[in-house]
Amino acid sequence: MAFEIGDKVIYPNHGLGIVERIETKTIMGTTCGFYQLRMANETTVFVPVDNVDGVGLRRAITDDETERLFSLLGDGKIESHQNWKGRFKDNSDRMRTGSIYDVVEVLKSLSHLAKSKSLSFREKRMLDRAKFLVVSEISEVMGEKVVVIDERVEQALERCFSTKARNISRSVAAKATRAKTAATATAAATAVAAAPRRAARAS
Repeated sequence: MAFEIGDKVIYPNHGLGIVERIETKTIMGTTCGFYQLRMANETTVFVPVDNVDGVGLRRAITDDETERLFSLLGDGKIESHQNWKGRFKDNSDRMRTGSIYDVVEVLKSLSHLAKSKSLSFREKRMLDRAKFLVVSEISEVMGEKVVVIDERVEQALERCFSTKARNISRSVAAKATRAKTAATATAAATAVAAAPRRAARAS
């Protein structure tokens, strides 16, 4: 993937940056091209042109994609992983892909988990990072203040948690109904089977 000066790009786990220059450098006798990125925190990062795919550098999302992100944030689908090591590995892998959609899944999962238990220091830091990446990219693309987007993200997450809770309640109620129906059917079948025996004893 090639970029031009002025392109807004996302550097995985670092956030949004702008391509300021494209230059050639010679390092230890090897000459290669570099993208010079100015990140949101004003730091400068150099990414080798030949290693763009390796580091996951990508263009920022479009306006249309922001609405899709808000829909995903509030869809009520949250992956739960009970094992800490497995959960941390899965979330770390997602954070490294550079995909904003993967980061959204991490944000939903850890935000939901934080409502029921205290996160470890590493997971709390990952949650803060995921939220920063989501909010900062949407804010930049939509041209809105960070505080406004942060509030919209929080509202979407609350919808997500409410939807998940309702789905769980419906699932539990449905299982209870099926169990009651099965018990009633079993009792009826038992009664039908016992009727001939009672009739035989009566005669």
